[in-house]
Amino acid sequence: MTPEDKGKRGVIVVGSGGMLGSEVVESLKNAGFEVAALDFPLVDITKWESVCSAMSRMDSPGLLINCAAYTAVDKAESEQEAAFAVNRDGPANLAEACEKLGIPLIHISTDYVFNGKADHPYGEQDAADPLGVYGRSKWEGEEAVRSRLARHIIVRTSWLYGSRGLNFVKTMLRLGREREELKVVSDQYGCPTWAFDLAGCLVKIAGRALFGPAPVPFGVYHFCGEGVTTWYSFAAAILEEARERESSRIARVLPVPSSSYPTVAVRPQYSALDCGKIRESFGIVPPPWEKSLSNLMNRLYELPAGKSGE
Repeated sequence: MTPEDKGKRGVIVVGSGGMLGSEVVESLKNAGFEVAALDFPLVDITKWESVCSAMSRMDSPGLLINCAAYTAVDKAESEQEAAFAVNRDGPANLAEACEKLGIPLIHISTDYVFNGKADHPYGEQDAADPLGVYGRSKWEGEEAVRSRLARHIIVRTSWLYGSRGLNFVKTMLRLGREREELKVVSDQYGCPTWAFDLAGCLVKIAGRALFGPAPVPFGVYHFCGEGVTTWYSFAAAILEEARERESSRIARVLPVPSSSYPTVAVRPQYSALDCGKIRESFGIVPPPWEKSLSNLMNRLYELPAGKSGE
């Protein structure tokens, strides 16, 4: 059933200017939804009055998708107040606003709510145990949503990348052109996720929430690229894709342990996510991360120079 079948009901997207939010807005519009795209400073989710004012920009919203987040993992260790304001207090305000309007909320969370000590992909039922400020702020944001709004869907994702903004893929492409050799950690495991794929997932959930036909099973879900890899293997795949498309020299990649690149914030060693629940509940099947990476590279290399969303 499409939006045209029952008349459009609007979707508010908060954090619409970011890597994910911009993809969500575009995907929703392409699917025929009415969209109110809100980003800072038009809305400051850390302030209740700003949230209330922003929500009034759409006459009868049917759903809110929150893509806003503080994502600077290392800086969060020294900017705890800012991280918790955006990642915990912001979702709390949005959940309360949705409760008052009687609409559901889709909220984006992260694999960093886990400690990374598992030997298998994490399921939604596995206990959270975040290692750093960023992970804790996101976990407390989840808890804030759960305690304020019954009709919520929390989607955890991992290793997000895309054509817009700064991310691992675009960083590797830049460094791969500038240097002869790159050293990338090979002992951290996860699932790369293309923002375009995640946006498509959210559009499907939004359609189900607004137009049915089956009731929405609210709760927590995982969505990420299919397959587990390391940052080293991911980087090697990125640069191999570049070699196939460029005549210029591309750097080689060497694997190194995490101990070679100490960071301010501790990262989970293993944060792969099990996406079985979202398959069963919504029929959403994440594509293999290698295929999505290739599709992104096709998109990037089709764009004119300087137009890659930076």
